[in-house]
Amino acid sequence: MKRRAFIKTSVGAGVAASAAIAFGNLNRLFAGPLGPPEIPYNMVAVRNGEPDIMFDKAIESLGGMKTFVKQGQKVVVKPNIGWDVVPERAGNTNPQLIKRIIEHCFGAGAKEVYVFDNTCDDWNKCYKTSGIEDIAKEAGAKVVPGNSESYYHEVEIPKGVRLKNAKVHELILESDVFINVPVLKHHSSADLSIAMKNLMGVVWDRMYWHRNDLHQCIADYSTYRQPDLNVIDAYRVMMKNGPRGVSLNDVVTYKTQILSTDIVAADAAAAKVFGSEPEDINYIVQAAALGAGTYDLEKLNINRIKL
Repeated sequence: MKRRAFIKTSVGAGVAASAAIAFGNLNRLFAGPLGPPEIPYNMVAVRNGEPDIMFDKAIESLGGMKTFVKQGQKVVVKPNIGWDVVPERAGNTNPQLIKRIIEHCFGAGAKEVYVFDNTCDDWNKCYKTSGIEDIAKEAGAKVVPGNSESYYHEVEIPKGVRLKNAKVHELILESDVFINVPVLKHHSSADLSIAMKNLMGVVWDRMYWHRNDLHQCIADYSTYRQPDLNVIDAYRVMMKNGPRGVSLNDVVTYKTQILSTDIVAADAAAAKVFGSEPEDINYIVQAAALGAGTYDLEKLNINRIKL
């Protein structure tokens, strides 16, 4: 076999092996006991559907969007829109999911719904190529930029170990409801990019985090203002070369979503979907140590839904 063909085959086999491990963990996550129906669920894991339909089922089991959004409130929906790549590459949150969340917010009585991200690639290109800008506007949301320092205001992080303060986008500071909608994917520096990592897109100086113990900074910020709801998009999952990815060969289709108000638990469950153990992701352990949530999924009442 020629060297180039061998390398291509080896890389493909590596992704396939990772996917097989992840599917095993996914099956174990969904094989757990169903929670007692008389006790409110604090996590929903749903699989085998399209993004909009899975969200419909998941939010219904949490009491509907009116559990989180009240009449006349201002809502921020924060996807990952960091990269100038098409939805099939799974570098950004699935646009179908964002549209459905916005629709549910207005259905619950929201006065305004905003969508933004502090992107890594050029923000205009990211917003367009991801498909999120057009579909969010179609659903009635206001899509705003995050590319100017003037939008950000400094706050203190009282529980921060390394991150003592940060400049946070004014929409996060002013909103009544904050819905965090990350995509699950590999990340070369943070191991995984999920819910806590997605919060780097609401601050101005993300590079400070990279220079000063990235995992601890991610954990530190999770103690500041937690989202009211975390919706993890694992419809398509980038298994390698994250956070931007290289090609469609990096991506595996899982058709899965996880919803939880506990950001640490949400990341723990998503880590298992990916094929990792929560204990192996430093920021998950560190955030739990700071009291931001739990990564012990046995303590949760999880509704597992297979469509």
